[in-house]
Amino acid sequence: MSEGAPRGGFGGRGRGRGRGRGRGKPREAEKWTPVTKLGRLVLDGKIGSLEEIFLYSIPVKEAEIIDHFLGGKLQDEVMKIMPVQKQSSAGQRTRFKAFVAVGDGNGHIGLGVKCSSEVATAIRGAITIAKLNVVPVRRGYWGRMSGFPHTIPTKVTGKCGSVRVRLIPAPRGTGLVSSPVGKKLLTMAGIRDVYSSSRGHTRTMGNFIKALYQALSKTYGYLTPDLWAERALGSSPFQEHTDFLAKKKVY
Repeated sequence: MSEGAPRGGFGGRGRGRGRGRGRGKPREAEKWTPVTKLGRLVLDGKIGSLEEIFLYSIPVKEAEIIDHFLGGKLQDEVMKIMPVQKQSSAGQRTRFKAFVAVGDGNGHIGLGVKCSSEVATAIRGAITIAKLNVVPVRRGYWGRMSGFPHTIPTKVTGKCGSVRVRLIPAPRGTGLVSSPVGKKLLTMAGIRDVYSSSRGHTRTMGNFIKALYQALSKTYGYLTPDLWAERALGSSPFQEHTDFLAKKKVY
């Protein structure tokens, strides 16, 4: 072998011990290119907060919108992973169903359910769906209205299948009177004190989580006297920024 020939006989392609070096380098985050009108408004800074989107009941179709507003505060938790089977002509086909909750601990909660042949794919899909399902959670007081809101303003009920979950306001310092899974969901929603009552087959974890999520999403459905005052609703962001949306934006 001549002195100039590369070792290993690979023709100098650089494969060998050095393979894999540099894997620890951080990858650059992909730039978000919005595909909806709402996404374009958010990226350009025309919409200042998530509450403005909820105020006009605009559907969120891109998970990046939630990341834009709640990116650093958002936490996700895998609530349950369960195998599901389907009988086919070739035998049984097993897939995995993931329940994932996301929340910022300050009045926003989302729940996503995804089924896939791989656990990692199911979790990733459930996180994306949970972000699209983020809803505001209204918080209030029990008794004296002093300090920060710590509980829910009224009694609310959620149901899924045979499971019924009822949340009841509690005095400050009571804590979360619920099951371990319920405590996780309530903490992510920013609730500090609450009583809970459930009935039905609560052992079915998926239905219990869905019922609790539905109960939390109903907190803005009841108008308490402090919300009776009439407020003039301005034009929606789509109407206000019509000229901007009419232009073709190249990202």
